[in-house]
Amino acid sequence: MNVTITARKFKARASLKDYINEEVKSLSRFNHDILNVDVILSYQNSKENIKSAEITLHIPGQTLVATEDSDDFAKSVGAVTEKLSRQLKTLKSKKTTRVK
Repeated sequence: MNVTITARKFKARASLKDYINEEVKSLSRFNHDILNVDVILSYQNSKENIKSAEITLHIPGQTLVATEDSDDFAKSVGAVTEKLSRQLKTLKSKKTTRVK
C-alpha cells in the first residue's frame, strides 16, 4: 500500500505524518486489497482556522473518497478514517451478500 501525503500551504510535521500512516494502515484490516492512499491536508487561514483532510483510497475496481474539516489535523484525519472504515465495511457486506 502506497501512502502519499500532500500538505497544501504548510509543511506537515513528522509526528503528523506518522499519525496519518498509522491511521491509514488500520484501514487494511477491512480490506487487504488497498493499492494507493492519497492524503491531502489543507489549511484555510480564516478566523476559524479550518484544517481539512481528504483521503482517497484506491482499491481494485473502485475509488473511495472522504473529507472532513475541524480545528485540528489529527481530529480531521481520525474522522476521515472513521468514514472510510464505514465505507469499506459496507463494501465488504455488499460483496458477501452477492456471493451467497
